[in-house]
Amino acid sequence: MIHPQAIIEPGAVIGKNVTIGPWSYIASSVVIGDDCEISSHVIINGPTKMGKGNRIFQFASIGEDCQDLKYAGEKTELIIGDNNTFRECCTIHRGTIQDNSLTQIGSNNLFMAYTHVAHDCMVGSHCIMANNASIAGHVHVGDHVIIGGMSGVHQFCHIGAHSFIAANALVLKDVPAYVMASGHPAKPFGLNSEGMKRRGFLSDTILSVKRAYKEIYRKKQSIDDALSAITEQSTPSPELELFTNSIKQSTRGIIR
Repeated sequence: MIHPQAIIEPGAVIGKNVTIGPWSYIASSVVIGDDCEISSHVIINGPTKMGKGNRIFQFASIGEDCQDLKYAGEKTELIIGDNNTFRECCTIHRGTIQDNSLTQIGSNNLFMAYTHVAHDCMVGSHCIMANNASIAGHVHVGDHVIIGGMSGVHQFCHIGAHSFIAANALVLKDVPAYVMASGHPAKPFGLNSEGMKRRGFLSDTILSVKRAYKEIYRKKQSIDDALSAITEQSTPSPELELFTNSIKQSTRGIIR
């Protein structure tokens, strides 16, 4: 049901079985997929394209111009997947031409109240950002990441898949896949092995990643030497490769 007091600009594309509450505003350059639920007092600007089954709670601002001072009104985009939840006062900004002109969010994510996703961020699927967590511009977040409440991630950082960022953490460097990070600035505190178990990782797989973690973090050697040791001592697997690639591909350096 679309409330008669909702404002939907001509040109907006609204899917089937979409609910839009009173005093919400949908811009002309917005595409909303089927079965989405948009509460009252929501603003969706654009160009923004979202998939099906998304839920947006009151006072959220989705697809607005970014806060980058270099932004001069260029046409940039926000793309959102399926079945995401955006809680109260959540803010998601579009990209800039200094990157790929795109902010992108996957599917099945939970963005709790007052979370912020800045311009040009790439967020995977099955992630949780707890209350007041914020990621700055150009941040990449892998799948199944949890970012604790009141935490912040510096621009251009990469947060590897299955990692866990504790509450009130300040992330200034890249966080490899599976790693738990905490502190101000954030430092590594072991593997997110409990999360790996919940997602069905085999015990042998978790053990191999733990051994690789020890090479990186527990032995006094360079990153290159640690990666060489992992290659020599470990049986290759996609799960282990996810860990090592998140280190090899780091441009800001990893937390240590």
